Parts: sequence; structure tokens; C-alpha cells
Amino acid sequence: MNKGQKDIDSWFKEVSFSYWSPHEMLARVTEEVGELARLVNHEYGPKVKKSTEREQEFSDEIGDIIFALACFANTHNIDLDKALADSLEKSKNRDKDRF
Repeated sequence: MNKGQKDIDSWFKEVSFSYWSPHEMLARVTEEVGELARLVNHEYGPKVKKSTEREQEFSDEIGDIIFALACFANTHNIDLDKALADSLEKSKNRDKDRF
């Protein structure tokens, strides 16, 4: 994930973009999660996709979520590799006898 974070940051600098404000980034993450939720509902739920709606792929929607989260992480000096490793370790300890 660190490589992706660096690639995003380099691209932002290359094209002279500024990162969005924290509020805008949270809104972006929320929008992207909503798109994933809509796709899941189309694929596995009762909602029928309209004929006018574009094709979507799970990998594209997840990629958009990760991109938005990486932007947030970059502006807060968060190492996503470490954050993910910490979350995995927390889950291993918390849930080791749960399931």
C-alpha cells in the first residue's frame, strides 16, 4: 500500500493538485462506499439495475475506496501498510475464539 500512497502523492504533485479538505475526503470515501453498496445490492440483493446504468466491477469500486482512503492517509501522515497490519493484529487477538 505504501507504493500506492507514494504514487498518488507523486501524481498529485505532478499535476499540481491539492488534496481535498478532510471533510471533502470523508464525503468522497462515503460516496465510493455507496457505489460499492449499490453494486452489491444489484448483484446480491433485490435491487434491479436500470438499463441506463453503467457497468460496474467490484475491483473498480474497491479501488476507488482505497484511492480516497490513501488521499486521506497521505494528508495525515498515516502509513497504510502499518494501519492495515495493526488492524489485522487487533482482529486476530479480538476474534481468535469468536468464530
